[in-house]
Amino acid sequence: MEIPPKSPDGSEKSPQSKELVTSNTGSTLYMSSRSESVWTSASRSKWDIYHKPVIVLSVGAAVFLLGTAITILSCLLPEENRSKYALKMCGPALLSLGLMLLVCGLVWIPIIRKKQKQRQKSQFLQSLKSFFFNR
Repeated sequence: MEIPPKSPDGSEKSPQSKELVTSNTGSTLYMSSRSESVWTSASRSKWDIYHKPVIVLSVGAAVFLLGTAITILSCLLPEENRSKYALKMCGPALLSLGLMLLVCGLVWIPIIRKKQKQRQKSQFLQSLKSFFFNR
């Protein structure tokens, strides 16, 4: 039976753990997490830029309208209906969830616009700097 060698600090480590410690997984993970659109200067379409906030905005509006309809329906139903309690609970919950998504989508769009302007300014300043300092 073979006994694995002990490290200088007295703890036992297997050869597999030594390989994991010395590998470059951290740097490759960091590099793969970067999106290529940050590093390339390719122009993106408006849909590529705004598709996430538009989807959140439209889902929020749909859930808000559904919550409104359920709340109105629960007010119009007669008292003896057993499902009225469930409707009274679901209506306001859907209203608040839809309103939250709607506001998040509405706030997200100006944030993206501001980032786009900052990125354009940054690219312009980088090109100016490279023009003057590379002579």
